[in-house]
Amino acid sequence: MESMVIETTAILGCFIIKPNIHDDQRGRFVKTFHQKTFQDHGLEANFHEEYYTISISRVIRGLHFQKPPHEHNKLVYCPFGNIFDVVLDLRIGSPTYRRYYSCELSADNAHILYVPKGLAHGFYVKSEKAVVVYNVSTIYSPDHDDGILWNSAKIPWPDNNPILSDRDRGFMALANFVTPFRI
Repeated sequence: MESMVIETTAILGCFIIKPNIHDDQRGRFVKTFHQKTFQDHGLEANFHEEYYTISISRVIRGLHFQKPPHEHNKLVYCPFGNIFDVVLDLRIGSPTYRRYYSCELSADNAHILYVPKGLAHGFYVKSEKAVVVYNVSTIYSPDHDDGILWNSAKIPWPDNNPILSDRDRGFMALANFVTPFRI
């Protein structure tokens, strides 16, 4: 029996990973990464950094990405709380170019989102607090860090007046963005 099921999403190269969940009287055990399973499915299996955020209800973080040559594949999950998670395809030549995909990531469902290079990523916190973990395949480069304005891609966010950072509020609208990403 595989330790996780990997399912395609509506965005080319983006996957939902559903790990086996082991609950007992002590709590829960979830395997979030298995190198051979990832390699067998053609997914990145070499992550260079890991981060986590703690955010309060109604926060949106995103839509973030790293520009070439420091673009990265990303593995995202929410071990505490509940988020509305979104990716936006910025890759010219992709059949899903400028389309978004959204899903729920939560401690309850233990789902993991695999985000390929060339997608912007963001999330909205639905619970009182949420912890979100990110594994990335390249080292963070502040000079290549960028984003798309959260409300410019016709994403049906759960809130029209979320809590945002000044940085996220100042990103360029999708209509004005010239993408460096190609398939």
